[in-house]
Amino acid sequence: MSLESIRIVLTRPLYGGNVGAVCRAMMNMGLSDLCIVSPTLELDEAEIRKMALSAYTIYEGRRTAETLRDAVAECTVVAGTSVREGLYRAHSRTIREWAPELVAAASSGTVALAFGPEDHGLTNEEIALCNRLIEIPSAPAYRSLNLAQAVLVCTYELFLAADRFEPEGERSAESTSGQRERMFGFWDQALRNVGFMTDDTAEHMMQGVRRILSRGTLTDRDVRILMGIARQMDWCAEELRKHREFS
Repeated sequence: MSLESIRIVLTRPLYGGNVGAVCRAMMNMGLSDLCIVSPTLELDEAEIRKMALSAYTIYEGRRTAETLRDAVAECTVVAGTSVREGLYRAHSRTIREWAPELVAAASSGTVALAFGPEDHGLTNEEIALCNRLIEIPSAPAYRSLNLAQAVLVCTYELFLAADRFEPEGERSAESTSGQRERMFGFWDQALRNVGFMTDDTAEHMMQGVRRILSRGTLTDRDVRILMGIARQMDWCAEELRKHREFS
């Protein structure tokens, strides 16, 4: 599913630093279509460059529009962000709820996410242009998010919904039962030799060690490292014993 068909629309942004940070958030999450409404605003280009870094190319390739209506005219879905409440905003849903639908819509048309200016957000007239409303949950003590932070939250959820994230698989295969038992044998011997447990307590203590080391996947590489640690402890205990005998 295409994220290239999702447009980020910044309506009358006030600060160049926020615009630059929005560009960086977009590039981080695989989006590139930026539109700025009211391009006659004086934005600090140095701040944009400083915050955008390598994503400054997104700002260079931006669209401009005189009004939000112009910016979203050819878009099939227009999702507006709002923190304010009221009759016209009662059907808001979280970006996590909307994201699958927005990504699916982007496969057949252009989807716009509209963000208002930092001081008061989208107006009621601009909200009326939106057929989806997004609310980003936050603590009641201070519900208003920074513009760039709001864009990052929304684009992150879209990125996940588009299945663009592919975690790198474990390079080492999961260990076999035989490998693990051999490793536990080394730990049993080493822990006895360093005095951590005695013959009377070994069975009980090794059950604890097994429980700790069995809470997650142990790969072949993990087991070899743990065996190496046990062998080194065993070697150190033996060297200490010899030193004491000759002292």
